[in-house]
Amino acid sequence: MNEGFYKSEASEDFNKARGKEALLRIFSMLWPQKEELLSFEEVRALMQPKRQSYRGLQTISIKLIVGSEGRYKDFNKSFLPRKEHLRNRWTRVDEARLSDIILPPIQLYELGGVYFVRDGNHRVSVAKSQGCEAIDAEVISLDSRITLYPKMTREDLYQAILDYEYESFLDKTNIKEYFPESDFKLTCTGRYDEIMYHIFVHKYYANQGYDQEIPFSEAVKSWYHNVYKPIAEIVEHEGLLAGFPGKTISDLYVWVVKHWHFLKEKYGDEISAKEAAVSYFQIYGKTFMQRFEDFVSRLLGGHKK
Repeated sequence: MNEGFYKSEASEDFNKARGKEALLRIFSMLWPQKEELLSFEEVRALMQPKRQSYRGLQTISIKLIVGSEGRYKDFNKSFLPRKEHLRNRWTRVDEARLSDIILPPIQLYELGGVYFVRDGNHRVSVAKSQGCEAIDAEVISLDSRITLYPKMTREDLYQAILDYEYESFLDKTNIKEYFPESDFKLTCTGRYDEIMYHIFVHKYYANQGYDQEIPFSEAVKSWYHNVYKPIAEIVEHEGLLAGFPGKTISDLYVWVVKHWHFLKEKYGDEISAKEAAVSYFQIYGKTFMQRFEDFVSRLLGGHKK
């Protein structure tokens, strides 16, 4: 077959792929995140892998490729092209496929059991649009504490990390065994490390004046009674959570403590925890009108934060 035939076929393949992408975008209008590729940099920043290793050339299931290092906005979750400017490169790859030209392996990162394209986004897109189930790739693997799955959205990933951090915090402190009635869940990743730091600082000062170091379990209980609980009670009694929709008492605890330290550095140690909590609410809390506007925005399908 001549070159013109391959060009025509590849162009038609691209048109079909763009048409499928447009339909999927319409069907997912109420939940657009469902059709978004994951950003490798964003995922790596959240999961913070400590090590990586080269795993060499492998044959990888295309359905396990869920994101991209740099082109995650150019393709949807099914690796269908989202932009017209992708046509030239996409069709050249498809022409090579139609001509039985063997292309070099793509390059992937593996993280949590799924894969992210380092190089070869167009080759993945063409292969997937033509129904290929696997592709050859050079793989770099990064260590992971969390298992990911192909249909995971950004929100799913964020929640999985929060759940992991929460369970890890409970395992380290056994705090739910001591205070089962309290809920220590947070809505922001990385905050449990701050709480652990608070506990260790409290333990350090609690040890002053004792010949023997107090057990960590006692430090946890003392921190709860003397640091966490008083601030949590202020948050509850003053109704401060109303200004932070979707947040928890533990979220407010972390933010109020940080704000309290800032105020004490600026105005002196006489600033009370209650003054710090109220001050934080007045500066950062949403008013009733702002909360109402958010509610209306959600009803209308907006994404106002």
